[in-house]
Amino acid sequence: MVQGAQYMVVDLGGGTADISAHERKPDGSLKEIHKASGGPWGGIYVDENYMNMLKELFGDKAFTDLRKTEMSDYFDISREFEHKKRSFDPDKIKQITVRMSASLRDLAEKYSSKSLEERIGSLQVRENAITTRGKDKLRIDSTIVQSWFKKPIDLLIQHIKSLLAEPKMKSIQTVILVGGFGESPYVQERMRNEILGIKLIVPACAGLAVLKGAVRFGHNPAIVSSRIMKYTYGTAVFDYFDEKKHPKEKRVRLNGKWRVPNCFSVYVRVNEEVRVDQQVTRKSIPTSEISHTPVYRTTQENPEYTTDPGCELLGTIELENRKDIPLEQQSIENTFMFGDTELLFKKTNNGRESYMTFQCFK
Repeated sequence: MVQGAQYMVVDLGGGTADISAHERKPDGSLKEIHKASGGPWGGIYVDENYMNMLKELFGDKAFTDLRKTEMSDYFDISREFEHKKRSFDPDKIKQITVRMSASLRDLAEKYSSKSLEERIGSLQVRENAITTRGKDKLRIDSTIVQSWFKKPIDLLIQHIKSLLAEPKMKSIQTVILVGGFGESPYVQERMRNEILGIKLIVPACAGLAVLKGAVRFGHNPAIVSSRIMKYTYGTAVFDYFDEKKHPKEKRVRLNGKWRVPNCFSVYVRVNEEVRVDQQVTRKSIPTSEISHTPVYRTTQENPEYTTDPGCELLGTIELENRKDIPLEQQSIENTFMFGDTELLFKKTNNGRESYMTFQCFK
Protein backbone atom coordinates (compact mmCIF):
# COMPACT_ATOMS: atom_id res chain seq x y z
CA MET A 1 0.00 0.00 0.00
CA VAL A 2 1.46 3.37 -1.04
CA GLN A 3 2.56 6.14 1.32
CA GLY A 4 -0.38 8.24 2.51
CA ALA A 5 -2.97 5.63 1.55
CA GLN A 6 -5.97 5.46 3.86
CA TYR A 7 -8.14 2.41 4.37
CA MET A 8 -10.72 0.83 6.68
CA VAL A 9 -10.45 -2.61 8.27
CA VAL A 10 -13.66 -4.46 9.16
CA ASP A 11 -13.01 -7.44 11.43
CA LEU A 12 -16.23 -9.44 11.26
CA GLY A 13 -16.01 -12.27 13.74
CA GLY A 14 -18.39 -14.44 15.67
CA GLY A 15 -19.75 -11.97 18.22
CA THR A 16 -18.81 -8.48 17.06
CA ALA A 17 -17.71 -6.33 14.17
CA ASP A 18 -14.61 -4.27 15.02
CA ILE A 19 -13.81 -1.39 12.70
CA SER A 20 -10.68 0.75 12.46
CA ALA A 21 -9.20 3.16 9.92
CA HIS A 22 -5.52 3.83 9.21
CA GLU A 23 -3.13 5.85 7.10
CA ARG A 24 0.27 4.55 5.96
CA LYS A 25 3.05 6.93 6.98
CA PRO A 26 6.35 7.50 5.09
CA ASP A 27 8.29 5.25 7.50
CA GLY A 28 5.87 2.37 6.85
CA SER A 29 4.10 2.61 10.21
CA LEU A 30 0.35 3.05 10.57
CA LYS A 31 -1.48 6.06 11.94
CA GLU A 32 -5.02 5.58 13.19
CA ILE A 33 -7.33 8.23 11.71
CA HIS A 34 -10.59 7.39 13.50
CA LYS A 35 -11.37 5.91 16.87
CA ALA A 36 -12.12 2.18 16.82
CA SER A 37 -15.81 1.32 16.70
CA GLY A 38 -18.14 -1.58 16.07
CA GLY A 39 -21.11 -3.44 17.40
CA PRO A 40 -22.80 -6.82 18.02
CA TRP A 41 -23.16 -7.73 14.35
CA GLY A 42 -21.14 -10.93 14.13
CA GLY A 43 -22.01 -14.37 12.83
CA ILE A 44 -23.28 -15.60 16.19
CA TYR A 45 -26.51 -13.67 15.63
CA VAL A 46 -27.17 -15.62 12.44
CA ASP A 47 -26.58 -18.80 14.47
CA GLU A 48 -29.12 -17.62 17.06
CA ASN A 49 -31.77 -17.11 14.39
CA TYR A 50 -31.14 -20.61 13.06
CA MET A 51 -31.27 -22.17 16.54
CA ASN A 52 -34.49 -20.29 17.33
CA MET A 53 -36.08 -21.84 14.24
CA LEU A 54 -35.01 -25.30 15.39
CA LYS A 55 -36.54 -24.64 18.82
CA GLU A 56 -39.81 -23.71 17.14
CA LEU A 57 -39.73 -26.91 15.10
CA PHE A 58 -38.63 -29.37 17.76
CA GLY A 59 -39.62 -27.59 20.98
CA ASP A 60 -37.63 -26.03 23.81
CA LYS A 61 -37.78 -29.17 25.96
CA ALA A 62 -36.39 -31.38 23.20
CA PHE A 63 -33.63 -28.88 22.47
CA THR A 64 -32.69 -28.57 26.15
CA ASP A 65 -32.59 -32.37 26.52
CA LEU A 66 -30.40 -32.64 23.42
CA ARG A 67 -27.81 -30.35 24.98
CA LYS A 68 -27.91 -32.30 28.25
CA THR A 69 -27.89 -35.87 26.97
CA GLU A 70 -26.54 -35.73 23.40
CA MET A 71 -23.99 -32.93 23.46
CA SER A 72 -22.01 -34.37 20.55
CA ASP A 73 -25.14 -34.27 18.37
CA TYR A 74 -25.71 -30.64 19.38
CA PHE A 75 -22.15 -29.73 18.41
CA ASP A 76 -22.57 -31.54 15.08
CA ILE A 77 -25.64 -29.40 14.32
CA SER A 78 -23.74 -26.21 15.24
CA ARG A 79 -20.63 -27.11 13.26
CA GLU A 80 -22.55 -28.04 10.13
CA PHE A 81 -24.49 -24.77 10.14
CA GLU A 82 -21.25 -22.82 10.64
CA HIS A 83 -19.98 -24.32 7.38
CA LYS A 84 -23.26 -23.61 5.57
CA LYS A 85 -23.29 -20.03 6.90
CA ARG A 86 -19.78 -19.19 5.73
CA SER A 87 -20.35 -20.62 2.23
CA PHE A 88 -23.91 -19.33 1.76
CA ASP A 89 -24.31 -17.57 -1.61
CA PRO A 90 -27.95 -16.92 -2.64
CA ASP A 91 -26.92 -16.31 -6.25
CA LYS A 92 -25.72 -19.91 -6.51
CA ILE A 93 -27.75 -21.68 -3.83
CA LYS A 94 -31.54 -21.64 -3.85
CA GLN A 95 -31.82 -24.02 -0.91
CA ILE A 96 -29.55 -25.32 1.81
CA THR A 97 -29.77 -28.82 3.23
CA VAL A 98 -28.88 -29.27 6.89
CA ARG A 99 -28.55 -32.52 8.77
CA MET A 100 -30.58 -32.98 11.94
CA SER A 101 -29.69 -35.56 14.55
CA ALA A 102 -32.18 -38.39 14.72
CA SER A 103 -32.03 -38.05 18.51
CA LEU A 104 -33.45 -34.52 18.31
CA ARG A 105 -36.41 -35.72 16.27
CA ASP A 106 -36.99 -38.59 18.70
CA LEU A 107 -36.95 -36.15 21.63
CA ALA A 108 -39.44 -33.89 19.84
CA GLU A 109 -41.82 -36.81 19.33
CA LYS A 110 -41.46 -37.67 23.01
CA TYR A 111 -42.79 -34.25 24.06
CA SER A 112 -45.30 -33.57 21.27
CA SER A 113 -47.87 -35.61 19.41
CA LYS A 114 -47.47 -33.45 16.29
CA SER A 115 -45.28 -34.66 13.45
CA LEU A 116 -42.34 -32.59 12.24
CA GLU A 117 -44.24 -31.84 9.03
CA GLU A 118 -47.17 -30.51 11.07
CA ARG A 119 -44.87 -28.29 13.10
CA ILE A 120 -43.29 -26.95 9.89
CA GLY A 121 -46.77 -26.15 8.60
CA SER A 122 -47.48 -24.06 11.71
CA LEU A 123 -44.51 -21.76 11.01
CA GLN A 124 -45.25 -18.45 9.33
CA VAL A 125 -43.30 -19.22 6.17
CA ARG A 126 -44.49 -19.82 2.63
CA GLU A 127 -45.41 -23.32 1.57
CA ASN A 128 -42.46 -25.65 0.86
CA ALA A 129 -39.94 -23.07 2.15
CA ILE A 130 -38.91 -25.71 4.71
CA THR A 131 -39.22 -29.39 3.86
CA THR A 132 -37.96 -32.66 5.28
CA ARG A 133 -35.59 -35.04 3.53
CA GLY A 134 -35.62 -38.41 5.21
CA LYS A 135 -35.51 -38.66 9.00
CA ASP A 136 -32.51 -36.45 9.60
CA LYS A 137 -32.43 -33.63 7.01
CA LEU A 138 -34.13 -30.29 6.44
CA ARG A 139 -34.13 -28.35 3.21
CA ILE A 140 -34.49 -24.60 3.75
CA ASP A 141 -35.17 -21.96 1.08
CA SER A 142 -32.44 -19.35 0.65
CA THR A 143 -34.89 -16.50 1.34
CA ILE A 144 -35.29 -17.76 4.91
CA VAL A 145 -31.54 -18.05 5.34
CA GLN A 146 -31.13 -14.47 4.06
CA SER A 147 -33.61 -13.28 6.69
CA TRP A 148 -31.30 -14.64 9.41
CA PHE A 149 -28.47 -12.48 8.06
CA LYS A 150 -30.55 -9.36 7.54
CA LYS A 151 -30.49 -7.50 10.89
CA PRO A 152 -26.78 -7.80 11.77
CA ILE A 153 -25.65 -7.01 8.20
CA ASP A 154 -28.13 -4.11 7.89
CA LEU A 155 -26.69 -2.58 11.07
CA LEU A 156 -23.09 -3.21 9.96
CA ILE A 157 -23.57 -1.56 6.57
CA GLN A 158 -25.45 1.36 8.10
CA HIS A 159 -22.57 1.95 10.55
CA ILE A 160 -19.88 1.73 7.85
CA LYS A 161 -21.79 4.22 5.67
CA SER A 162 -22.06 6.66 8.58
CA LEU A 163 -18.31 6.40 9.21
CA LEU A 164 -17.41 6.93 5.54
CA ALA A 165 -19.64 10.03 5.48
CA GLU A 166 -17.50 11.78 8.12
CA PRO A 167 -15.12 14.49 6.79
CA LYS A 168 -11.96 12.85 8.16
CA MET A 169 -12.85 9.63 6.29
CA LYS A 170 -13.48 11.19 2.87
CA SER A 171 -10.20 9.88 1.42
CA ILE A 172 -10.94 6.24 2.22
CA GLN A 173 -11.68 4.25 -0.90
CA THR A 174 -10.64 0.79 0.30
CA VAL A 175 -12.29 -1.47 2.86
CA ILE A 176 -10.50 -4.65 3.95
CA LEU A 177 -12.85 -7.35 5.25
CA VAL A 178 -11.36 -9.96 7.61
CA GLY A 179 -12.62 -12.38 10.24
CA GLY A 180 -14.45 -15.69 9.98
CA PHE A 181 -17.88 -14.20 9.22
CA GLY A 182 -16.21 -12.02 6.59
CA GLU A 183 -15.64 -15.15 4.51
CA SER A 184 -19.39 -15.34 3.76
CA PRO A 185 -20.07 -14.65 0.04
CA TYR A 186 -23.46 -13.21 1.02
CA VAL A 187 -21.89 -10.67 3.39
CA GLN A 188 -19.31 -9.73 0.76
CA GLU A 189 -21.96 -9.30 -1.94
CA ARG A 190 -24.12 -7.05 0.20
CA MET A 191 -21.17 -4.86 1.11
CA ARG A 192 -20.10 -4.52 -2.53
CA ASN A 193 -23.64 -3.72 -3.67
CA GLU A 194 -24.58 -1.30 -0.88
CA ILE A 195 -21.40 0.55 0.06
CA LEU A 196 -20.77 2.49 -3.13
CA GLY A 197 -17.51 4.15 -4.13
CA ILE A 198 -15.22 1.80 -2.24
CA LYS A 199 -13.07 -1.15 -3.23
CA LEU A 200 -13.70 -4.19 -1.04
CA ILE A 201 -10.68 -6.43 -0.45
CA VAL A 202 -11.15 -9.86 1.14
CA PRO A 203 -7.80 -11.63 1.73
CA ALA A 204 -7.50 -15.36 1.27
CA CYS A 205 -8.32 -17.14 4.54
CA ALA A 206 -9.94 -14.02 5.96
CA GLY A 207 -10.58 -15.87 9.20
CA LEU A 208 -6.83 -16.25 9.79
CA ALA A 209 -5.90 -12.70 8.78
CA VAL A 210 -6.55 -11.35 12.30
CA LEU A 211 -4.33 -14.00 13.86
CA LYS A 212 -1.54 -13.30 11.37
CA GLY A 213 -1.81 -9.57 12.06
CA ALA A 214 -1.60 -10.17 15.81
CA VAL A 215 1.56 -12.24 15.36
CA ARG A 216 3.16 -9.54 13.19
CA PHE A 217 2.21 -6.86 15.71
CA GLY A 218 3.72 -8.97 18.50
CA HIS A 219 7.03 -9.07 16.63
CA ASN A 220 6.91 -5.36 15.73
CA PRO A 221 4.61 -3.26 17.97
CA ALA A 222 6.08 -0.06 16.46
CA ILE A 223 4.15 -0.73 13.24
CA VAL A 224 1.34 1.36 14.79
CA SER A 225 2.72 4.80 15.61
CA SER A 226 -0.41 6.55 16.87
CA ARG A 227 -4.03 5.91 17.74
CA ILE A 228 -7.27 7.84 18.17
CA MET A 229 -8.72 7.74 21.66
CA LYS A 230 -12.08 6.05 21.97
CA TYR A 231 -12.78 7.61 25.38
CA THR A 232 -11.94 10.61 27.55
CA TYR A 233 -9.82 9.49 30.51
CA GLY A 234 -9.17 11.20 33.80
CA THR A 235 -9.40 11.13 37.59
CA ALA A 236 -11.76 12.39 40.26
CA VAL A 237 -10.36 15.42 42.11
CA PHE A 238 -11.38 18.15 44.52
CA ASP A 239 -11.42 21.50 42.75
CA TYR A 240 -11.51 24.95 44.32
CA PHE A 241 -15.03 26.37 44.20
CA ASP A 242 -15.59 28.87 41.39
CA GLU A 243 -19.03 30.48 41.47
CA LYS A 244 -18.79 31.13 37.71
CA LYS A 245 -18.68 27.42 36.83
CA HIS A 246 -19.68 25.40 39.91
CA PRO A 247 -23.24 25.15 41.31
CA LYS A 248 -23.34 26.16 44.97
CA GLU A 249 -25.05 22.90 45.97
CA LYS A 250 -21.93 20.94 44.97
CA ARG A 251 -19.48 22.79 47.22
CA VAL A 252 -18.20 21.45 50.56
CA ARG A 253 -16.09 23.07 53.28
CA LEU A 254 -12.61 21.59 53.70
CA ASN A 255 -9.86 23.07 55.87
CA GLY A 256 -11.65 26.39 55.91
CA LYS A 257 -12.04 26.60 52.12
CA TRP A 258 -14.88 25.82 49.72
CA ARG A 259 -14.05 22.83 47.52
CA VAL A 260 -15.99 20.83 44.91
CA PRO A 261 -15.63 17.01 44.97
CA ASN A 262 -15.91 14.59 42.03
CA CYS A 263 -14.57 17.01 39.45
CA PHE A 264 -13.35 15.25 36.28
CA SER A 265 -9.66 16.02 35.73
CA VAL A 266 -9.13 15.22 32.03
CA TYR A 267 -5.81 13.74 30.90
CA VAL A 268 -6.82 12.90 27.31
CA ARG A 269 -10.01 13.45 25.31
CA VAL A 270 -12.06 11.25 23.03
CA ASN A 271 -11.03 11.54 19.33
CA GLU A 272 -7.62 12.95 20.33
CA GLU A 273 -4.63 11.48 18.51
CA VAL A 274 -1.99 10.04 20.83
CA ARG A 275 1.48 8.78 20.01
CA VAL A 276 2.58 5.36 21.21
CA ASP A 277 3.91 5.75 24.78
CA GLN A 278 2.70 9.36 25.00
CA GLN A 279 2.63 10.43 28.67
CA VAL A 280 0.64 13.03 30.60
CA THR A 281 1.83 13.74 34.16
CA ARG A 282 0.29 15.90 36.87
CA LYS A 283 1.61 16.58 40.34
CA SER A 284 -0.23 16.95 43.61
CA ILE A 285 0.50 17.15 47.34
CA PRO A 286 -0.86 14.26 49.42
CA THR A 287 -3.41 15.05 52.11
CA SER A 288 -3.40 11.70 53.92
CA GLU A 289 -1.07 8.79 54.65
CA ILE A 290 -2.73 6.71 51.91
CA SER A 291 -3.75 8.39 48.66
CA HIS A 292 -6.67 6.99 46.65
CA THR A 293 -7.21 8.06 43.05
CA PRO A 294 -10.33 6.87 41.19
CA VAL A 295 -9.78 6.53 37.40
CA TYR A 296 -12.72 7.25 35.08
CA ARG A 297 -13.57 7.21 31.40
CA THR A 298 -16.47 8.59 29.38
CA THR A 299 -17.46 9.14 25.76
CA GLN A 300 -18.05 12.84 26.54
CA GLU A 301 -15.41 15.20 25.22
CA ASN A 302 -15.72 17.75 28.03
CA PRO A 303 -17.00 16.05 31.19
CA GLU A 304 -17.47 18.26 34.23
CA TYR A 305 -18.00 15.73 37.02
CA THR A 306 -17.26 12.03 37.44
CA THR A 307 -20.87 11.64 38.60
CA ASP A 308 -22.20 12.75 35.18
CA PRO A 309 -24.21 10.16 33.21
CA GLY A 310 -21.95 7.94 31.12
CA CYS A 311 -18.89 8.26 33.38
CA GLU A 312 -17.49 4.82 34.18
CA LEU A 313 -15.26 4.03 37.14
CA LEU A 314 -12.43 1.79 35.92
CA GLY A 315 -10.72 1.32 39.25
CA THR A 316 -9.09 3.11 42.16
CA ILE A 317 -5.32 3.19 42.54
CA GLU A 318 -3.85 3.33 46.05
CA LEU A 319 -0.44 4.57 47.19
CA GLU A 320 0.97 4.57 50.72
CA ASN A 321 2.87 7.81 51.24
CA ARG A 322 6.05 8.32 53.27
CA LYS A 323 5.55 8.60 57.02
CA ASP A 324 9.01 10.04 57.73
CA ILE A 325 8.40 13.18 55.65
CA PRO A 326 5.66 15.76 56.32
CA LEU A 327 2.84 15.38 53.76
CA GLU A 328 3.14 19.01 52.65
CA GLN A 329 6.78 18.33 51.63
CA GLN A 330 5.90 15.33 49.49
CA SER A 331 4.88 15.34 45.82
CA ILE A 332 2.79 12.71 44.03
CA GLU A 333 3.11 12.29 40.27
CA ASN A 334 0.05 10.89 38.50
CA THR A 335 0.97 9.66 35.02
CA PHE A 336 -1.16 8.27 32.19
CA MET A 337 0.70 6.48 29.38
CA PHE A 338 -1.30 6.30 26.14
CA GLY A 339 -1.03 4.97 22.61
CA ASP A 340 -0.58 1.25 23.24
CA THR A 341 -3.37 -1.34 23.29
CA GLU A 342 -3.41 -0.85 27.06
CA LEU A 343 -3.58 2.33 29.08
CA LEU A 344 -1.17 2.58 32.03
CA PHE A 345 -1.87 4.80 35.05
CA LYS A 346 0.96 5.18 37.55
CA LYS A 347 1.33 6.99 40.90
CA THR A 348 4.80 7.72 42.29
CA ASN A 349 6.02 9.48 45.41
CA ASN A 350 9.65 9.56 46.58
CA GLY A 351 10.53 6.18 45.11
CA ARG A 352 7.22 4.51 45.93
CA GLU A 353 5.13 3.36 43.01
CA SER A 354 1.70 1.92 42.25
CA TYR A 355 0.04 1.34 38.90
CA MET A 356 -2.94 -0.12 37.04
CA THR A 357 -3.53 -1.07 33.40
CA PHE A 358 -6.75 -0.89 31.37
CA GLN A 359 -7.82 -1.98 27.91
CA CYS A 360 -8.42 1.39 26.26
CA PHE A 361 -9.34 0.57 22.65
CA LYS A 362 -12.15 -1.91 23.35
